[in-house]
Amino acid sequence: MILCVLLLLGATAGLRAALPPMGLLPAAITDPATARADYVEQCAGCHGVAGSAAPARLPELRGRVGWFLCTPAARAYLIRLPNVAHSRIKDNQQLADMMNFVVFGLGGASAPRGTAPFTAEEVARERLHPLSTTALRAERARHVDAAIRQCSAPASLRLLYPGQQG
Repeated sequence: MILCVLLLLGATAGLRAALPPMGLLPAAITDPATARADYVEQCAGCHGVAGSAAPARLPELRGRVGWFLCTPAARAYLIRLPNVAHSRIKDNQQLADMMNFVVFGLGGASAPRGTAPFTAEEVARERLHPLSTTALRAERARHVDAAIRQCSAPASLRLLYPGQQG
């Protein structure tokens, strides 16, 4: 029993160490602990607890996802992604908080300075238009190219994760 408790505590400590510190998150997040827990429950299975599942064939979030806030269209894209727009999180403020955790916590310095956090109103508006008939790879590529052109995002953003081999 004691061993199980120690293992559980160790796993929890490892999870906390993998996640970004709360101090990096915007004050607009109403409940940072819930936002972090929602990310782990809703997104970490594919994108990894710390925002990196490389070399999986899906986009790495850590240190990169914030670039999608540099244009209004790319910003909307993040909310309109099927797994976000159709999230089991029905409360728009709670979903905005989780997405702010993703872009400011996991994305870190990749979010352009002075970028406003997502709001419940914005989430409510954008999730009404989920991407469903669009090829997500092509849509992502379009927003990445815009971020590179308009916001000086690094060209490596075209890769799903740093170090990806062609």
